[in-house]
Amino acid sequence: MLDKQIKRKRRHNRVRAKIHGTAIKPRLCVFRSSSHTYAQVINDEKGETLAKASDLEIKKAKASGNLSTKVAKGHQVGKLIAEKAIAKKLKKVVFDRGGYKYHGVVKAVADGAREGGLEF
Repeated sequence: MLDKQIKRKRRHNRVRAKIHGTAIKPRLCVFRSSSHTYAQVINDEKGETLAKASDLEIKKAKASGNLSTKVAKGHQVGKLIAEKAIAKKLKKVVFDRGGYKYHGVVKAVADGAREGGLEF
C-alpha cells in the first residue's frame, strides 16, 4: 500500500511542476480517498483555497439523482464546485488530477465541473 502512495505522490509532484493556479485561472484540485471525493479551487500565488466541495456536502444537501456509486457522487461534486466557483466569478480553471489516472471518479468530477460551467 505504501508503494502505491509513493508512486501517486511522485506523479502528483510531476504534474504540479507544470501546473499552477493564479488569481485569474486557479487550480481545480481533486483528491479521492477510498470512500469520499473532494475538490478545491486554489490560488497558488497566495496559497489560498477559493472554493471547496466534497461528497459529504452532497449527502447533507440530499441532492436529487442516483448517488449509489462513487462516480455519480464525483459528478455531483464537480457540479457543486463549479457552482461555488462561478459564484466567486471564476470561470476558467486549470485541472489538477492529483496524480490519479484520468478515469472513473476523477473524470466524473471533471465532467461535472464542465457541465456546471467551468472551462478547462
